Amino acid sequence: MTGPGHYREAERLLATQPFCHHDRVDCEHGQVIVAKAQVHAMLALAAATAIDTADGYQAWLEVAGVQP
Repeated sequence: MTGPGHYREAERLLATQPFCHHDRVDCEHGQVIVAKAQVHAMLALAAATAIDTADGYQAWLEVAGVQP
């Protein structure tokens, strides 16, 4: 998975509402989803700091919805 792919997955996971059928802050299901999103966000951040090509930069602009 690419850096932008990790970014998209983190956003997708966090957009899942509700996180589970329980409506509690301490629900394990919701905590697992948030943890998975956090891992994807960290991997996206690591990939973003290692951009070394114009194609890589363009992919980040697209996933962020930014026009150069």
